Amino acid sequence: MSAKHNVIFTIAPGGNLQGSLRVPGDKSISHRSIMLGALAEGVTEVSGFLQGEDNLATLNAFRALGVKIEGPDKGKVTIHGVGMDGLKAPTAPLDLGNSGTAMRLLCGLLAAQAFDCVLTGDASLSTRPMRRVTEPLARMGAKVETSATGTPPLTCHGGRALKGFEYEMPVASAQVKSCLLLAGLFAMGETCVIEPAPTRDHTERMLMGFGYPVDVDGKRICVAGGGKLTATSIDVPADISSAAFFLVGASICPGADLLLEHVGINPTRDGVINILRLMGADIELLNRREMGGEPVADIRVRYSPLKGITIPEAQVPLAIDEFPVLFVAAACAEGETVLTGARELRVKESDRIQVMADGLRILGVDATPTEDGMVIQGGKIGSGRLQSHGDHRIAMAFAMASLRASGPIEIEDCANVNTSFPDFVGLATGVGLKVTQVSA
Repeated sequence: MSAKHNVIFTIAPGGNLQGSLRVPGDKSISHRSIMLGALAEGVTEVSGFLQGEDNLATLNAFRALGVKIEGPDKGKVTIHGVGMDGLKAPTAPLDLGNSGTAMRLLCGLLAAQAFDCVLTGDASLSTRPMRRVTEPLARMGAKVETSATGTPPLTCHGGRALKGFEYEMPVASAQVKSCLLLAGLFAMGETCVIEPAPTRDHTERMLMGFGYPVDVDGKRICVAGGGKLTATSIDVPADISSAAFFLVGASICPGADLLLEHVGINPTRDGVINILRLMGADIELLNRREMGGEPVADIRVRYSPLKGITIPEAQVPLAIDEFPVLFVAAACAEGETVLTGARELRVKESDRIQVMADGLRILGVDATPTEDGMVIQGGKIGSGRLQSHGDHRIAMAFAMASLRASGPIEIEDCANVNTSFPDFVGLATGVGLKVTQVSA
């Protein structure tokens, strides 16, 4: 095993969370800023860009597609757009690392280009399902090949004339929706996606920010092909998915009082706040404002005893990335917490239902995985050595469990924390978590 993949977190019990911090920029918005800025006419300036490995993979992919990009330098990126028809054939496969978002969204963009392109990723990404995007793209006239099992690498065959269509998604997925809307920019006629439940709407908001019309009517989102994007400025807010670890950490830690600054509170992403409040969390939104079409606030969270709940299924798509740490909140709550309707968690960077259940059991928590969720009985958290399975959100979730643990927690395989949260250890220790990092 390489040193990169043998990073270990060791967290001592007895930490506390006090003070204020700004977590890194929103990963979803950072991805989309590069993609749409590259296709725009003119120069797009981005601030607050997340310099994590996933977003850098997207940035480097567009450089390989012929786009001049300056930075990132302290979160600032300058993108010299090439217009809708200006991308060039890359000289090698595009390596998207661990990023499912980059692969699925790029698949939609590249399916409409004049050239062929191959998309690859790391070992984890190479196991993730891609037919959920390649099959509807085929109905538009695209030709994208997967492996025999429907996983990467993907081969996007160029020179295909795409036609708009209407697609009713079987599962709520912002990545599938965004992939089809981006392909629809290049299609003849109108492309409409109907969601079974609301998912994050950053693509729609950012398209409109770049001057591209989007018709949103309830669960039906439509774009017409043949338009253009006009360069703009983007201020990326702090990522609520990264803030979620500290929202839970402060909620479960007696005496905690933490201010999280400039956090994006998009209503398609605020499920973690809603669920924690239903459990009894003390969360206050301060200084609400809007930045670049995205709602933002400072969030104050203080310790409050939590109670187990049955999580409303309507909240599941609004918190799909935050469930690893919400499982930790449930483990610290009084009574039983039940999650259903979250089968999507089984096809993330890891099987997040099984991996979290296994880890919680090692820590002495009564956690029962189900096909589409979990049942957790709140109680005491012990200590132990856990496997993150290379999943950044698993690693950070168990780091927060240490705030209520009876002894130290060690977490293996934490290198991928850098995909979404560079300097997690530095920021976390700065507000009171007793975490150290070693590379074996």
